[in-house]
Amino acid sequence: MSKHANAGHSQLTRTHKFSLAGVAALGAAALAVTLVPGHDTQASAKDETVAAAPVAFTTEAGAKQIKDVHASVTDQQAAASEKAKQAEAKVKARKEAEAKKKAEAEKKAQAEAQAKAKAAAEAKAKKEREAQEAAARAAARKPVYANNLDGWIKNALAIMKDKGIPGSYDGLHRNIMRESGGNPNAQNNTDINAVNGTPSKGLLQVIQPTFDAYHVEGTANSLTDPVANLVAAANYAADKYGSIDNVDSAY
Repeated sequence: MSKHANAGHSQLTRTHKFSLAGVAALGAAALAVTLVPGHDTQASAKDETVAAAPVAFTTEAGAKQIKDVHASVTDQQAAASEKAKQAEAKVKARKEAEAKKKAEAEKKAQAEAQAKAKAAAEAKAKKEREAQEAAARAAARKPVYANNLDGWIKNALAIMKDKGIPGSYDGLHRNIMRESGGNPNAQNNTDINAVNGTPSKGLLQVIQPTFDAYHVEGTANSLTDPVANLVAAANYAADKYGSIDNVDSAY
């Protein structure tokens, strides 16, 4: 077969080959410009591009390939920019969601604290109100005794009943009339107790040591207080004689 048998087929001329080499060089340089940031670097890459492509592109195919390379680089830049925007948007959305969740949690905690404080205040107010109402009921139930001999005896009998101390109205009244005549400030300054420095005092003529030993809680801590004197004397008589009713003389 002849050496020129393929002469009829189209072959790349030297010009075409240089054109394609220039296209490839320009594409590589363009990609280098895209991937390496910085103004100085871009300027350097541009210079390298010019240096790497000294061949004149004379064919229409070569010009189209250059255009395609530029379009591809532009598309890649747009895609990278879009991905960066999407990533930034995701980060921003996540931060906003976290901030919203935190704000809602703080708001909920504040509301719970306020509700708890309100409930505690209401419970305290209710307790105080109930205590006041109970005190008012107790005061309403508590009888009012006259500030005289009859009232003192009746008051003493109520306390004696509550404390389990025996005695009757007649037993108290009878001994009162004999001992003091009904005078709560009566004092004996002539008997042996007076000689010993502890005179008998009050409605039932009680000495201080006896009053101190048989004083009943809830009554005044005063020897000459009418009610306190009667209750202490009745408590002493119950211990020594079984009841104030059993006493008919000095005791």
